[in-house]
Amino acid sequence: MSSPTHGHHSSSHDGSPNKSDTDSEDEPKLPLNQFYPYIRCGLCCGFLIDATTITECLHTFCKSCIVKHFFYSNRCPTCSIVVHQTQPLYNIRPDRQLQDIVYKMIPFLEELEREHMCNFYKQRGLEVPKPAVVSPAGPVVLRRQKKDMIHQSVFTIPPELDVSLLLEFVGAEEGINNYKPLERRYVRVSGEATIRHVELFIRRKMELSSTCQVDVVCGDHLLDHYQSLRDIQNLMGEEALQDGLLVLHFGLVLPSES
Repeated sequence: MSSPTHGHHSSSHDGSPNKSDTDSEDEPKLPLNQFYPYIRCGLCCGFLIDATTITECLHTFCKSCIVKHFFYSNRCPTCSIVVHQTQPLYNIRPDRQLQDIVYKMIPFLEELEREHMCNFYKQRGLEVPKPAVVSPAGPVVLRRQKKDMIHQSVFTIPPELDVSLLLEFVGAEEGINNYKPLERRYVRVSGEATIRHVELFIRRKMELSSTCQVDVVCGDHLLDHYQSLRDIQNLMGEEALQDGLLVLHFGLVLPSES
């Protein structure tokens, strides 16, 4: 359950690198504020609590925020796609992996949210629900942060994001002139992500119309929507890699007119 307080955590970090961080120097480190667009809810502007993703467009919000939104609308708050004509709640799913990442990135957020939730139930004389299973790394991260008492302004890329992609645009059919260039060709994602997720990412970033077909190819293989990136990487082996990056080529095709 999300509490009204989680929106207040969004300004607690200035995003400046912390030189006293004791993690290995050869790990990639990026300012935390670069990740804000991906870990904050577009409705309440706070960090995500009970991250919940719309399956139709993959936009993510706090669970309580998106449920309240669907009381009066059946469209995604970000892209306005119709989520479901009559029951938009059918097409949302919890994103536990993203929520784990948010809790690892923001010191004490999980602990503070738990405290607010307990107070909410106690004030109403209700039994406090038992906490969900915490990922193994969670308590360790919290202990280290408590010990150091240092604001975490630098974030080490977590092991969950275990596939690095290079998306190469190979062109479009004649007649497609108004597509937007893909500015982010290098993407780090979970190996559980599928080609469908890659296609949705490309569509969103290039602002493609729904009539435009996106074909994704690895090597000589045209890939199916259901294939996961980890499976593709295992199947193709070194042939698909370039400096450790999984190289995917994609092209745009207009539907043939009958």
